[in-house]
Amino acid sequence: MTTNATADLAETARFEDLSALMGLMTGDEKHGPAATSTLDALWVLYDRVLRVSPERAEAQDRDRFLLSKGHGPMAYYAVLAAKGFIDPGVLPSFGGYDSPLGHHPDRMLVPGVEIASGSLGHGLPLGVGTALGLRAQGLTDPAVWVLVGDAEFDEGSNHEAVAFAGAYGLERLHAVVIDNSSATHGWHGGIAARFAAEGWSAVTVDGRDHEALYRAYTAEHPGRPHVVVARVEPKDS
Repeated sequence: MTTNATADLAETARFEDLSALMGLMTGDEKHGPAATSTLDALWVLYDRVLRVSPERAEAQDRDRFLLSKGHGPMAYYAVLAAKGFIDPGVLPSFGGYDSPLGHHPDRMLVPGVEIASGSLGHGLPLGVGTALGLRAQGLTDPAVWVLVGDAEFDEGSNHEAVAFAGAYGLERLHAVVIDNSSATHGWHGGIAARFAAEGWSAVTVDGRDHEALYRAYTAEHPGRPHVVVARVEPKDS
């Protein structure tokens, strides 16, 4: 339920408020680097790009955001709180036995969450299926966004999803890859080159530069899916 305080925060929230919201979440197994690496990319998406709001979270024509990088979801919860999807008062319960905010997000417990995630390699294939389903229903306007960690490309399911989406020209499918140099296997030419080879529109940007992220997110890519590789500091730094 949206409270007055939640609605007020959603009206006035700034990126600078997110650190305080994340600070409310304490306890073990926070996967801190996994969370902080996504913070800027998530904020720009929800603040300036995604056409979704608490009031339209079930609207058929909403944009869909799928968090494949589901471990360490503190940044995701903080952004959802800042945008009014969840009450900031629930943040201190993060990871608790009775809390809706688990160490992996659960679509049945957290408003605004589209998929339960955390198992590496699942989000992008689900994004492909979502884009196909919307196309089959004649819904060509909603965009599908999937945020993926670079280490997830150790899983073959993601490579299959990349190849399929490019071959089928899933124009409304977008991927954001958070590249913090945590993948076991590197790709010759970089991550963007792998997507481009399969027919995707691809760009690599500084994952902390909000204007660069926004330009990359909103770049035109007619007839092709689009990927933004957001480079951030290595996770062990």
